[in-house]
Amino acid sequence: MTLADADRDSGAAPFLTVVMPVHCGERWIEPTLKSLAAEATDDVEVLVIDSSPDAGTAEMVRRFGAGLSLELLTRPDLSNWRTKTNFGVEHARGAHVCTLHQDDLWLPGRVAAIRDWIASAPEAALHLAPTTIIDQDGNPLGTWRCPLPAEEAVTPALVLERLLVQNFIAVPSPVFRRDAWLACGGLDLDLWYTADWDLWLKLASRGPVRYHETVTAAFRIHGSSLTVTGSRDSADFEDQMRIVLDRHLSRLSPARAAAVGRVARASIKVNVALAAASSGGLGALGRAACHMLSLGPHGLYRYLRDSRLLERVVPRLRAKLSGAL
Repeated sequence: MTLADADRDSGAAPFLTVVMPVHCGERWIEPTLKSLAAEATDDVEVLVIDSSPDAGTAEMVRRFGAGLSLELLTRPDLSNWRTKTNFGVEHARGAHVCTLHQDDLWLPGRVAAIRDWIASAPEAALHLAPTTIIDQDGNPLGTWRCPLPAEEAVTPALVLERLLVQNFIAVPSPVFRRDAWLACGGLDLDLWYTADWDLWLKLASRGPVRYHETVTAAFRIHGSSLTVTGSRDSADFEDQMRIVLDRHLSRLSPARAAAVGRVARASIKVNVALAAASSGGLGALGRAACHMLSLGPHGLYRYLRDSRLLERVVPRLRAKLSGAL
């Protein structure tokens, strides 16, 4: 299966490329592709980079070849989502790109919304939006927002200060300029957990950021997702976050770095404690509370505003209580 060969031969570039890194995606990928097919237009290309050891996922992808401008690239040599995503962005023909993992979804109206975003701010390196959180069965659990002013240019400095406290960006929502991605080097292959957080921070330095209020994508939480399984090694989990913080904190002035760094380090400690609690160590909840309270009123306000703690934790609690996580 290939992307419409006539389009490639004619040189007609799509306005948007969707990069999908997949691996053994039989359980989730059908509703994901259905959500794409419902939004299909001739000027949106979908690149599926499949590293599966067998043909099961590829066979499911091929069923959607007639309804999507889709290219399936079988690359078992690309061993993780980061290498596949970097490869896909390099291969993309669209000036703007977004990514979609095999277990996430597009929502109705996403393509029209993205057209409006780009038309209103073609110079923006990064377009952001809220995301619906869904459980393993696709039931909505809540909305995950960004702590940024909506529908106006957001300066790199403001994005940096707030994003360093916590990665508040869900992977299926952002749209970015391909040239900005290539210029900043794409995803860091050594960051198995925080590569996306590092990338958003890098992209925010490449031009204006726009935050839009329309929810156009869904992020699925389930027991086998990386956000659940990866956080079980607490030392490595914490190290992944510290690497990103240390890498980008120096971009702030010394005074701002001191204030933001204090909250960001507490945020990392809270994330580690919450991961331990999710794995059964409920005593870690007390540690999380202590880290938050140690910030004092102003620091706690900054933390709660920028971390989107309740918007991230409450849906997971709902899923766990219902047996869906």
